[in-house]
Amino acid sequence: MGTDPPFTLFPAMARPRKKIDLKTYEGRFAWRLMVLREKAGLTVEEAAEQIGVNWATVYAWESALKRPDIRKLPKISEIYKVKKAKDLLPNE
Repeated sequence: MGTDPPFTLFPAMARPRKKIDLKTYEGRFAWRLMVLREKAGLTVEEAAEQIGVNWATVYAWESALKRPDIRKLPKISEIYKVKKAKDLLPNE
């Protein structure tokens, strides 16, 4: 028996983030959310706490695995210091 636990407590954070496909809308949106969060000086955990979601949810948004609920966009734009919720969306 090894000394390592049989499971990882935070599996999403234990492996590297998947490469985001910037050719897709989902990929560009995920990239934009990550860049805006970092510009706001927030960690994934801090952003999640302020938005009112789990850290894994923010991680999934930034990995293009999920999109935020539209009702969360005003709160996200507020904490990411963006004037309007529509400014969270990537330019096409």
